[in-house]
Amino acid sequence: MPLPYRGRGSRLASSRVASTSVHSPRRAGRGAPWSSHALRLTRRRHSSEQVPPGPEPQADFRSGKWLQEHAGGDARDSQQTARAGMGSRHRICSQEEVVIPCDSDNDSGSVDLQLSNLEDIKKDPSSLELTDSDIFDITGLSQESFIDSFRHLTQQGPVSEANVERLIQSIQEVFNGELQSEFEKLTFLRSLSSLSQTLPYDETTESFIHSHITDIVHVLNMLIEEEPLHSLFSSVRQEVFITIANLSYQDIHLLFGSEDRADLFSLITKSIITLPSVETLIQLQEIMPSGSYNTECLYRQTFQAFSEMLQSLVVKDPHLENLDTIFKQMDPWLQSTKDHERERATASMAQVLKCLSRHLSLKLPLRFQRLGHFVALMALLCGDSVTEVAEEAAEGMHCLLHVTLRLKCTIYDKKNHPNLRRAMKKCQELLELYSIKQFYSCPFKIAQIFEAFLNSNELFQFVMTTLDGLENLKHPCTQKSAGELLITMVKNAESRFEKVPEIMGVICARLSIISQPRVRRQIINTVSLFISRPKYTDIVIGHLLCHPVPYDRHLAELWRTLEVELPSTTWILWRLLRKLQKCHNEPTHEKMAYVAVAATDALYEVFVGNRLQAATFRLFPQLLMTLLIQIHHSIGLTMSDVAVPSGLYTGQEMSSEVTPLCFAIQATKSLLLRTLCWQEFNIMEKNKGWTLLEGKECHLQGVSLLANALLERNHLLAQKVMYLLVPLLNRGNDKHKLTSAGFFVELLQSPVARRLPSIYSIVRLKDWLHHGNRVFKFLALRGLRYLIKHQDMREDIRSLLPCILDLLCETDEKIVLLAIQILLQLVGTMDFTTLTAMMKTLFTLFGDVRSDVHRLSMTLFGASIKSVKYTDKKGVENQVLDSLVPLLLYSQDENDAVAEGKKCQGKVNLLAQTLMFSKNAKLPIRRAAVLFVDLKALLHDPEPSLCIIASQALFRVQKVGAEPDSRQSIPG
Repeated sequence: MPLPYRGRGSRLASSRVASTSVHSPRRAGRGAPWSSHALRLTRRRHSSEQVPPGPEPQADFRSGKWLQEHAGGDARDSQQTARAGMGSRHRICSQEEVVIPCDSDNDSGSVDLQLSNLEDIKKDPSSLELTDSDIFDITGLSQESFIDSFRHLTQQGPVSEANVERLIQSIQEVFNGELQSEFEKLTFLRSLSSLSQTLPYDETTESFIHSHITDIVHVLNMLIEEEPLHSLFSSVRQEVFITIANLSYQDIHLLFGSEDRADLFSLITKSIITLPSVETLIQLQEIMPSGSYNTECLYRQTFQAFSEMLQSLVVKDPHLENLDTIFKQMDPWLQSTKDHERERATASMAQVLKCLSRHLSLKLPLRFQRLGHFVALMALLCGDSVTEVAEEAAEGMHCLLHVTLRLKCTIYDKKNHPNLRRAMKKCQELLELYSIKQFYSCPFKIAQIFEAFLNSNELFQFVMTTLDGLENLKHPCTQKSAGELLITMVKNAESRFEKVPEIMGVICARLSIISQPRVRRQIINTVSLFISRPKYTDIVIGHLLCHPVPYDRHLAELWRTLEVELPSTTWILWRLLRKLQKCHNEPTHEKMAYVAVAATDALYEVFVGNRLQAATFRLFPQLLMTLLIQIHHSIGLTMSDVAVPSGLYTGQEMSSEVTPLCFAIQATKSLLLRTLCWQEFNIMEKNKGWTLLEGKECHLQGVSLLANALLERNHLLAQKVMYLLVPLLNRGNDKHKLTSAGFFVELLQSPVARRLPSIYSIVRLKDWLHHGNRVFKFLALRGLRYLIKHQDMREDIRSLLPCILDLLCETDEKIVLLAIQILLQLVGTMDFTTLTAMMKTLFTLFGDVRSDVHRLSMTLFGASIKSVKYTDKKGVENQVLDSLVPLLLYSQDENDAVAEGKKCQGKVNLLAQTLMFSKNAKLPIRRAAVLFVDLKALLHDPEPSLCIIASQALFRVQKVGAEPDSRQSIPG
């Protein structure tokens, strides 16, 4: 069929030009040489500059350039008419001057970021209103009316109705048939492009195209699918891109609005990005020569058409919907592991951003919600190992900064204007410090600039995208850039982040794949920054404690190497400690909280790393007591007794040797060593103190051993622990209270214990005397025994005598012995009534099978006799006389312990005191007879003192006794 004449319809005819010679004056500036260099790189890589011409092509249907010279021209211009007759392949390899659509006559947008017009902001940023001129001054972009500069793009000459009908007919035939040859495909595409130019004034065309958009999308999809993915031998792809662009300029978007259009967008993007590299394409042509096209020239023009197609989508994009869609399509390719794919995607996005910045006219609502992700991705590409990628990304970042400023000025309300002014002032100051090349070659400087303009959600996007960059193991420089960006953004954004747990989760997951020491240090420092800010401390600690214990080497390294400023160390360690302390308030019959085990292991790692040494010394009392309490809670438990979160150990086997107790013991040991308590540690080692602490029955013995060691070797620390324990003794569950009480009681030996108010010492011990738990009674008596050494405290302790006397009847031997020891100290101060009551109770213990109780009760009885006043002796006469026989039996006891006690002068004195007390008493005849026999046996005892006392006793019996035998003479 005859090929229609399209007049001046195609605004992208220049995309098929072989050689591009750009003539656009640039504003002089400090950054101009670098930026123009980057611009030339873009053109050189993705246009057909200096490519030798190919063979003679077939006829073409388009005439005229899509962008007319400002001087104007007629559609029937002889030059354009001559160009209209050129075939497409000839135009691909011809020499013609082209004006790139993303370049204005003033190319200063990619040249300069000088800040020469913001002196007022320097002086008083709060006194100015933000205007577009401020933004252009900051970014160096001209405030040209881009809409006006492109207005002539749509001013096309009319096409006759006959030609319109022929175009519609030819296109309709394709809908009803198939396209076989390349010629037919190109004919269809060029007809569609020509028809699109009649849309502004032809209602028939408008109706036809709108009613057949689904058919057009289907045909374009089919054409792209038929193109080979690994070679480029035809210009069909290029014509598809040009056709879509031409329709886009007429507000007919074939790539947005429905699922099939989105699929088409994805397909055409993949078809151009995944092509082999140019070198491979050239080699392929040498192996399989097509004879029709110059492959290198065809590729460059095809890619140029693709870039211009993308730009056509954002010329009118007031809500940034199209930019959002383009970015979603290009996102995976910007992160491709293949260099040539990444370079193509970056170059395309750089041109899109440049075009968008030229035509930016924003209106609310804005639907581009991925600014943080976009900024981070482009910033990572600025540090790409491929120089061309880095330079393309740098040019794109420059334009993105302008877009960001305009975007923020649009969405900020008046209340936030001061914040925006401050952000722009900061941006200005930073840009004044760096040259353009410095700015784009240093990722952390990019982070500094953009941080001021990103909100909390965008900051989260930025951080997550940066963390994704850590997975790029093929390009270590990307990991390096990610580390720089991350630490800089977190340091500058301070407390404006959201979703910190998600960030921590990704960081912990990425640690295992980061091999570069510098990057690992930056990532751990990022965690340190988060954890040192009070707003995030509990969040970060809580997340880190939700990992399997014992921690793997990566998490252990994180805990050990936290870099925190000195003022924050105590806060962090205290919050970690509080996580453990809160678990000690839970009922003991329930499963142990997993957080308790994890926090204990974390404390161990912190102590080993010793980065928080100052805080460890400062919090030593709290740390020591909390760990001892954790030991008490952990005795006898395995990990099956811990409430482990479901799924935490999926795919992992828990060793039977891993128990909550082993974590608590190792943390306590490391605490003593890191706080220079070496002597206390050695005492525990030599006396099997750790074994005692681990025992269910002997745990308090281990606690007492450690307390005494601390009191002996480090009196100052012991005092600090004692003062700490005062408010803690009545907190927590029973195990918490018992361990605290056990340590506290031993510290009462300290001289400073007398300074404690009685409410915290005597009164508390009195409460324990009435406690239902015998251990508390024992600890109370032990504490009273220490305090009774202080004379000024004895009066308060005397008030507890009734309670102490009641404890003489306890079945627990330790309690009875401690009670007797305390009474021995107080016997001299007792009144007659108390002495009488005590002696009655003691008399019942004379026959106690427990040897120590038997012995000490008699010792206390003797002390009681001695302390009775002369005027009160008659009142206790019967008790004393009744005790004579048990005392004599006791003195002859065959029990080894008691027999050994016979040799004790104290026991001999006890018998003597009893006899001396009864010298004026009249013994009953039967009692005298019994005494006579027993005393006679003692005359032959090897102990001389007993023989003397026995002789004195016999003499007394003879004097007062009634039995005849009792009057026998006593051997000398």
